[in-house]
Amino acid sequence: MPRPHLAYIFERFPTFTQTFCVREILELERLGVKPLIFSIRDTRAEDIRHFPAELFDRVHYLPQEEKLVEQIKQWREANLLPQSVVLTLRQWGSRPDKMRVYEAAYIGQVLRKMGAAAPRHAHSHFAGIGARTCWWLRKFHGLSYSFTAHANDIFCQPEDQTPAFPALFADASLIVTVSDYTARQLRERFPFSAERVKRVYNGLDLTPFIEARSRANRIKALGGILSVGRLIEKKGYDDLINACGFLRDRGLAFKCRIVGEGPLEETLKAQITRLKLQGQVELTGPRSMAEIVAMLAEQTQIFALACKTEKDGGKDNLPTVLMEAMAASLPCVSTRLAGVPEMVVDGETGLLCNEGQPEQLTGLLGALLHDPAQCERMGQEGLEHAKQHFAKEVTARHLLRAYARLSDIRYDAALAAREGLRWAFFSRFFNRSAQFRHDVQKVRDKTFDLARFMGSA
Repeated sequence: MPRPHLAYIFERFPTFTQTFCVREILELERLGVKPLIFSIRDTRAEDIRHFPAELFDRVHYLPQEEKLVEQIKQWREANLLPQSVVLTLRQWGSRPDKMRVYEAAYIGQVLRKMGAAAPRHAHSHFAGIGARTCWWLRKFHGLSYSFTAHANDIFCQPEDQTPAFPALFADASLIVTVSDYTARQLRERFPFSAERVKRVYNGLDLTPFIEARSRANRIKALGGILSVGRLIEKKGYDDLINACGFLRDRGLAFKCRIVGEGPLEETLKAQITRLKLQGQVELTGPRSMAEIVAMLAEQTQIFALACKTEKDGGKDNLPTVLMEAMAASLPCVSTRLAGVPEMVVDGETGLLCNEGQPEQLTGLLGALLHDPAQCERMGQEGLEHAKQHFAKEVTARHLLRAYARLSDIRYDAALAAREGLRWAFFSRFFNRSAQFRHDVQKVRDKTFDLARFMGSA
C-alpha cells in the first residue's frame, strides 16, 4: 500500500449530497496526493451517484454502530487499545457523543497497524461528527487535524456534544472555510484560532457546463428562469414564486422551473395554485446531473436563487448551484447573504437584492428578462469569475498549500517540487504550536481524570 499523505475522516463518503467532497479527493489525487479515506456511515446502498463506482473501493467503511462497539470491546479485552481509550470509555458517564470515542478508537487501531506508513494528519468536512472524531484521534494518537467549515455546521447553534464546539477550533492545526464571509466570522468568534483560519472555495469541474453551453441550441432559452435546490426554507422558493406572480402581473413572458424535492413541496404547489401560476412556474422534481446541465445550457436565460436565513439561523453560504450556473455562462440573480456576493458580483456577474424581498427580486428578474444582451455579458463575466476562483484545479492547490503549511501531512519531495511547496513544507519546522505537534499524555488507571485529560473541553 502506498504511504498516504493524510487521512480523510468523513461522516458519509461518497454521497450525492456532498459531491464537492468527491471533487476535492479526486483533484488532490490527480495532483499526486494519496489520501487514506474513512467513512463513518456506509453509503454503498445509495441510488444516486455522480462519481466513479470504483471510488467505493478506496474507502474504509467503519462497522455499523453495534458491531463497532463490539469490536472495540474485543480489542479492549485483548489489551490492544491505548490505555487512554480504555479509561476514557470507563469514565464517560452521561456525557453525550460517546460514539466519537469508539470511532476514533477504531480508526486509531487501523493506523497503529500501519506502523510508520500511517498518516500523521486527519481532515474532515463540516464542524460535526467527523471533526469531533479527528479531535479524539489527536488526544489518543497525537495526530494533527483540520476540518472544513461550511454553512449550517457553524451558523446553527450546535447541540450538546463532546468535545464542546470551541474546543474543535482551539485544537485544530488548520480551519478551512469556504467563503471570506465565514472566514471573517470565525476569526471574530474564535480569535485564539484566527491565524489558522484559511478560506478555500469549494471547487467545481467547469468543463461539462462549458462544453454543454458551447453545443447548445439557445432557441428555448429566452424567458427561461431556472432554480435548483432542495425545497426547504433557506432556498427562498416562496419568495421566488411570489416574484413570478409579480412578473406575470407586469405582463412579462417567462417560464420558471424549480428543480428539486423536499419537505416544502406541497406547500409550494399550493402557493403556485393560489397565485394561478401553473402555466408559468413548474416544480419539476429531482433531475439527474445530465438533465440539469442541459437545462442550464439550453433552456435558461437567468438562474435565480432567493437564499434567505431560516428561523434557526441556518442559511446557504456558497451554493454550488450558483457556480454551476456561472460555469454555464448564465447571469445569476440572488440575495446579499453570507458568501453569495463573492460569487454573484452585483452588476458584473449578476444582480443581488436583500433577502426576503420578493418585490426587489421581481425588479432584478424583470430587468434581465428585458435585456438578453446584458444577460450574455454577465454570463461571460460569471464564467471568467468561476474560472479564476472556483475551478477545482485552483481550489485544490490552495488547499494543498494550506495543508503543507499548517498540518503534519506527510512530506513528499517530489510533490513539493512539482507544486512549488518546498518553502511551505520547510516552514513547518518552525511551527511548535500545540495544535501542530501534540504529545500524547501517558495515563494511569489510578490517577486518570477524564475532564483533565480532555482539557475541560
